[in-house]
Amino acid sequence: MNSGSGLNRVQPTLAHSSRLAIIGGALLALIYILVWWAVDTDTAQLRQMWFLPGIGVVGAIIANASGTGGGVVFVPVFNAMRDLDVMALDPLQVTAASMGIQAFGMSVGALRWTDRLYHQKTLAPLEARTQPGDYWLICALVLALSIPALLATQRLATFDGQAVLLGYKSFSILLGLALLLATWTLNRNVPERTTLAPFDIAMLALISIPGGAITALFSVGIGELVAFYLFLRHYPMVLSVGTACVISAISVAAGLVWHVDAGFVQWEVVLLAAPGAMLGAVVARPIALWLGPRKLKTLGAIWIVGSALYLLWLNR
Repeated sequence: MNSGSGLNRVQPTLAHSSRLAIIGGALLALIYILVWWAVDTDTAQLRQMWFLPGIGVVGAIIANASGTGGGVVFVPVFNAMRDLDVMALDPLQVTAASMGIQAFGMSVGALRWTDRLYHQKTLAPLEARTQPGDYWLICALVLALSIPALLATQRLATFDGQAVLLGYKSFSILLGLALLLATWTLNRNVPERTTLAPFDIAMLALISIPGGAITALFSVGIGELVAFYLFLRHYPMVLSVGTACVISAISVAAGLVWHVDAGFVQWEVVLLAAPGAMLGAVVARPIALWLGPRKLKTLGAIWIVGSALYLLWLNR
C-alpha cells in the first residue's frame, strides 16, 4: 500500500453530503438539548469539570475509528476526579456515565459508518466491498441476542466485578495479540473476505450473549468483541467497524434506560462529555479511512492490549 493510498481513501468521503449522518446528528443534538432542559444540574460542578468535552473527543475518536470501546479513556479521568474531590463516582455511576456519553458519541459514529456503507468508493488492492445484507445481518443477529443478555444482567445477575474484568480483559489481550499477529502474517497479502461465512455467523451468535452481559457491567464489550472478531477474520473495515458502532450505540442506549430509572446517571458528566464525543465521532471515520485497514488493525490491537493491561493494573 503506497503512502498516497490513505489520502485517496479520505477524499471521497467528502464527495457526498452524508445526509443520513446530518439528519441523525441533528436529531441527536435535539435530544441533547431536551435532556439538558429536563434534568437538574449543579453549575459549580459543571465549572469544575470544564475539561470533559476534550476527553469526550479523544474517547470518541478511539471508539468510532476502531469500533472498540473508548470507555477506558474515562477510567483515569473518573479516578482523578475522585482523587481531586471534584466528583466521586461509584462503579455503577461510572458505567451509567459511560453509557450516557457513548449513547451520543457511538450513535454519531454508527450514522457515519452506515452512511459510508451506501457511499463506498474505489477500493485499494486487496480491499473488499461491504455487502449491505451482511452488514445488517450482523447487526440484527448480535443485537437480538446481546440486548436481552444485557438487560437481564442489569436486573437479575450478581457477578464478582473484579473476576469478570480479569477474565474479559485477559481474553481481550489474547484477541489483540492474535489480531496483531494475523494482520502482519496470515492476512498481510490476502484479499479481504467479500461475503459473510456461515461459520462466522455462528461465532458472532456465540459471542453475543456473553458480550451483552459484559456490556451491562462495564459499558463496553459487545462492540469491541464484534469489531475484533471481524478484523481477525479479515473482513472489510466498513463491515468490521460500522457494525460494531451500530451494535454499541443501540446496546448502550438500551442499557442506559435502567440506569436512568435507578437514578445512577451523573448528568453533569454526560452533558459535558457528550458534545465532545459527538464531535470526535464525526472525525473518527476519516481518520480510520486515512490509516487504512492494516494500520487501523495494528493500532487497534495495540490499543486493546495496552488498555486491557492498564485496567488490570488499575484494578489489581
